[in-house]
Amino acid sequence: MYDITSSIVIYKNAEEELNAAITSFLNTSLNVKLYLVDNSPTNVLSNLAADPRISYQFLNKNIGFGAAHNIALNEVIEKSKYHIILNPDISFQPGTLEKIFSFMESNRDVGQILPKVLYEDGELQRLCKLLPTPFDLILRRFGNASILKKRRASYELVDFDYNQTLNVPNLSGCFMFLRIDTLKKVGFFDTRYFMYLEDIDLTRRIHQVAQTLFFPAASVVHGYRKESYKNKALLNLHITSAIKYFNKWGWFWDRGREQMNITVLKKIKAGRH
Repeated sequence: MYDITSSIVIYKNAEEELNAAITSFLNTSLNVKLYLVDNSPTNVLSNLAADPRISYQFLNKNIGFGAAHNIALNEVIEKSKYHIILNPDISFQPGTLEKIFSFMESNRDVGQILPKVLYEDGELQRLCKLLPTPFDLILRRFGNASILKKRRASYELVDFDYNQTLNVPNLSGCFMFLRIDTLKKVGFFDTRYFMYLEDIDLTRRIHQVAQTLFFPAASVVHGYRKESYKNKALLNLHITSAIKYFNKWGWFWDRGREQMNITVLKKIKAGRH
């Protein structure tokens, strides 16, 4: 039984960046296994799988983010205690995995953790959010920052200081530290999403049965480029995924979203007093 497994989905990534993510994960005394699932058109990155703790699978086509991670999840579901969905542009210091592993071992009601995420210059990335309404996503992508500033600030939890744990229903998918026993209850990524919002969907499902925690005692560095803001094809994928998300959970009437968001806002407000 592995202590922790992880999967990185590759798609024409820079070798140096990907190697930093791989090295970060493998630099541990824990019993680990890393799955590289390659959606790229060629297998030129297969040379990064030299370590015996790495399993490399070349798919020869792009099947999407969630579907590719699900290949690894199906492999580890009976072989590991925890699994990390790891972006190829993530890196972290030795001891990070041990810190999160120890916390999860002591807090059995936690199903998912997101550590503190920093830009390469050390600036904080504010990646805890409320569950979105259609208006929130439209405003965040297309709205002027000065328009309905209060609404956007609420969705992005600007009053949260990121110095304490918080049970949040919407955590970034760049580093998802998942309890395997919880995944057995809720399932894996919904493959209706080719890319984007599959992380919100999965975190929301986990949040219904366990805590999904922001955990500031550990930190990672994330490249984070907001590619859909620059690439029209990726923007179209983002919009398509948003439509699928709201078709699944509800557009303007979503009782679960309302209840979970109110609970988070109350916790943040209580923490300020």
